[in-house]
Order: sequence, then structure tokens, then C-alpha cells
Amino acid sequence: MEIMNNWNQFLTAQGARPVAIDGAPDSTANSPIADFGRSLTVPQLQEGFVAAITDQGLIGLNGDDAASFLHGQLTNDVEHLSQEQVRLAGYCTPKGRLLASFLMWRNATTIYLQLPRAIQPAIQKRLQMFVLRAKAKLHDASADESNQILLGLGGKQASAALSAWFPALPAAPFSKVDHALGTLLRVADAFGSARYQWLTSAATAQNVWPQLAETLAKGGNNAWQLSDIHAGIPQITAATQEQFVPQMVNFELLGGVNFKKGCYPGQEIVARSQYLGKLKRRTTLVSIADPSVVAGGELFAVSDPEQPCGMVVNAAPNGVGGIDALVEMKLGAIEEGSSAAGAVRYGSAQGAAVQFLPMPYVLDALDL
Repeated sequence: MEIMNNWNQFLTAQGARPVAIDGAPDSTANSPIADFGRSLTVPQLQEGFVAAITDQGLIGLNGDDAASFLHGQLTNDVEHLSQEQVRLAGYCTPKGRLLASFLMWRNATTIYLQLPRAIQPAIQKRLQMFVLRAKAKLHDASADESNQILLGLGGKQASAALSAWFPALPAAPFSKVDHALGTLLRVADAFGSARYQWLTSAATAQNVWPQLAETLAKGGNNAWQLSDIHAGIPQITAATQEQFVPQMVNFELLGGVNFKKGCYPGQEIVARSQYLGKLKRRTTLVSIADPSVVAGGELFAVSDPEQPCGMVVNAAPNGVGGIDALVEMKLGAIEEGSSAAGAVRYGSAQGAAVQFLPMPYVLDALDL
């Protein structure tokens, strides 16, 4: 915690603005970093940005049985995860509803699960309950020296900026390289450009930040969340736990579900959703001119105002006064909203209009 406090103090000295708490800016050292005075816009993200990501936690698993244990808990294949790969994975209830979504990778000794810091303690405790006799040990890996600080980079100029420190960058999305200066993950592309997460020590982060900020727009959690949203990558947060079967948030389209692996909690329901009947709900990208939009907020179709047609999965300020979001909805409502302006609204049938934006990948259950 002291390391994170020192990092936040460093960022604050660079002009960072902490997350507002109870309606007022919080200047305490351990407050997550929202932005650097103003949320970045989509054009700024497209050109190139570096984000100080302070709201993500990291669980590490060590031991001879770590891979086999996780393989029996998560939606994706863990036993065949190589040291060059990065994968998405879900953790479900027995009813197939997502408790957490992870970005997952490994090195020679440890498997890592990245998730929101706010839900990490509870998820880590729940996983630990099922270890039983398996030779697997969980710990808070964000305290490890090589994982102390997380930087996110993306846009046209990001790869060139990183090349000053990394002689070789990950060649494709969902791959990684290990280096003396830390681990570099390439995650899903956005805006036609590569995006990266750089996990490194506090000393390295403070050394490279000023140089990165010379050529890239500076951002915080808001910027990274906005880039994730435009990449179509959902993340389960405290507000949306147990709300979605993986397919509702497009997880199988993103490679986050392996239907050939063995059993895991909720596997039967996830498989049934895939193979029996037509999928009736998906997640899509929208913009809403209402800064109050939050994850877990409900959406309503004007044609059916009495009951919600969907829910906000993730939301982030778009730098122009509104919110861009990933929203999980009935397919019919997506079709209706995509063809008629104002057909879907936030909060109620009289709320702010939802503008549908093109997704970065095809929703194969939807013909728009």
C-alpha cells in the first residue's frame, strides 16, 4: 500500500486528479487516479495515450497444482496456457453467472489473474476456499516488485514510444513479452491500434513516466476504461456481479470461454446457453449524453417502457460531457435502438437517449 501511495503522490505532482469521493475530490495518497484534469477524448486515445491504472488488483497462484486447480474453476483453458499467451477467463457461480472476469497470464512460477481491486479480496478468498488439498497458494501479486505499477498504453504512437525500452513488442493481441523492465502484455486492439499493459516496479514507472508523457496524452483509470470499452472488452465489477452468463457479455466471442475443457462452476449452464436455443442477449457499444451513467444502471426501450431491456456493464467519461459504455441488452432492443434514434434510453423510458456505435467485432447472433 505504501508503494501505491507513493506512486499516487508522484502522479498528483504531475497533475493527476484523484477519483471524487462523496461528491468531492479526494486528495488522499491512496485515492485511485481518475485523470489529469480532464478525461481524454476518443481522438486523443486514437492518437496515443499513457494511462496510470490504479484500480486493478492482481491475484497470483503458485504451486504444482495451480494450473489444474484454476482449470477446474474458470471458463477458459489454464492447463495449456503458455508463457507467451494472455487470455480472458470468467469465474462463475454454479448458476453460470459471472462473479468475476480476469485477464490471465503466467510466467515460469506463477499464474496471474487481473481483476478490479475492489472485488479482489472477496474473489481471492472464495477461490482459496476451494483449494482444499491442491498444492496451490494464492497471494496478492500486486505487492510483488515486478508488478507494483500498471501502465496502459494505446493509440497510433504507443508502439513507437514503447520501443525505446522494449527491443521487441508482443506481435499480436493477447500475447506478452518478459523483460528486465517488467512484463508487457498486448491486449485487445482499439481504434485500429495496439494496446498494451506494462507491469513494472515503482522505480521504473517513475523513471519512464515523464518520457512517455512527452509524446502521449496523459490519462488515468478513466482513459483506460474508455479504451477497453471501445475495444469491446467487458469487465465484471461489484455493480454487475452475478448478472450475466458469459455469452451475454460476448465472452466467448473474445476467446474467454473454452467449450472443450472439463467442468467448472456453472459449466453446464454456460454450455446449454451456447448450444440450445438462440442467444437472446448481447453486449454492444453506446454513447449517452448523461454524465451520471454508471455500471449496473438500467436501460429501457421506449416501445416497452415498463421493464428494463438491458444493463450498463462498464461506463467511462468520453471527454465531451457524456459517457461511452458497454451495455448488455435484448437483441430486439439493440436492433430497435440501432435503427431508430432515441428508441432506447437510460434510467427510464424518459431518460437520456442511447446512441448506438459500431462494435469492433461482429456480434454473430445479431444481423444489423
